[in-house]
Amino acid sequence: AGSIFIGRMTPEAVGDYVAGPNHVLPTGRRARFASGLSVLDFMKRTSFLGLDEAALAKVGPSAVALAHAEGLPAHAKSIEVRLK
Repeated sequence: AGSIFIGRMTPEAVGDYVAGPNHVLPTGRRARFASGLSVLDFMKRTSFLGLDEAALAKVGPSAVALAHAEGLPAHAKSIEVRLK
């Protein structure tokens, strides 16, 4: 897992837009822009993210706005249902 979202107040869309961890794993042709092989290539890094109601209330509206701007209404809805 690129990231693990802990608890019902931590939708994946918050990680996409405002919380910071990148849960997207690298894809092919990365060697065109990445440096050579290093010890970091053999380490697995996973981000953990957990929000409570107060934290989601702070960052949620911004994430909803970004999701709508990207045309991803289901991402926005995953946050909106938790803000109610």
